Amino acid sequence: MGQSGGSARRADTTVRSDERAVSVLEILARAHEAGPTEIAAELGVHKSTVSRVLAVLERRGLATQVRERGPYRLGSRLALLAGASVAGPPDVSRAARPVCEWLAAAAGETAGVAVLEGGEAVSIAEVRGAAAVTSNHPIGRRSPLHATSTGKVLLAYLPAARRLELLAGPLARFTPSTLTASAELAGHLDEVVDRGWASALEEWEIGLNAVAAPLRSHDGDVVGALSVSGPSYRLGPDEVTQAAALVCKAAREVSSLLGYVSSA
Repeated sequence: MGQSGGSARRADTTVRSDERAVSVLEILARAHEAGPTEIAAELGVHKSTVSRVLAVLERRGLATQVRERGPYRLGSRLALLAGASVAGPPDVSRAARPVCEWLAAAAGETAGVAVLEGGEAVSIAEVRGAAAVTSNHPIGRRSPLHATSTGKVLLAYLPAARRLELLAGPLARFTPSTLTASAELAGHLDEVVDRGWASALEEWEIGLNAVAAPLRSHDGDVVGALSVSGPSYRLGPDEVTQAAALVCKAAREVSSLLGYVSSA
């Protein structure tokens, strides 16, 4: 009897924990961003309880912290789960999808969106170009920050301390063109901010070039990167510069849909 009662209590505790996790996800979906204190107040539980739930959700990619000690928002892994349901993916991918379709048609190359998660760029949207040979970055694919156009954008707009943290230690070399020297990469990221877009010329994969621009939320934070990528024989250095104008235009449109109002 004692063992049965103990099992029942453990089962009840597990159910309550699961319900809290779902409730936290629902709050993040409704509020877009929320911190442990305000979530705890809405649920009527202790802040430490919510912090534990958020830690689990973050490990599973279902929630992500906007910045150190900042609020949380839904994680990019939900885009994968949403693909099998009638519900739409998180705001960034939902807002970007029609613009990606326009961009892929206008550039003739693959358009995609990536977000920062766990020290990598994670693809949350992709639309293939019309050409027979196109690049392939399926939803959920993770790529290195220092060797990709989207990764460079996500790095470039981070606070300096966070950027240094993500680039600490040796940087992997994927091709002869990969930037692995910290000083050189830091200068390159400053250029990204100055011109408003990043490029990667055969730095992650031989024969693959890409260009990306930042996506901003209503508060001006960079929440993702929109890119065009294609084979280097078709998307060479000159074509990358031309594509950058299209990518920046598309990125501004997505940012506008996310509520961002440019001061320029």
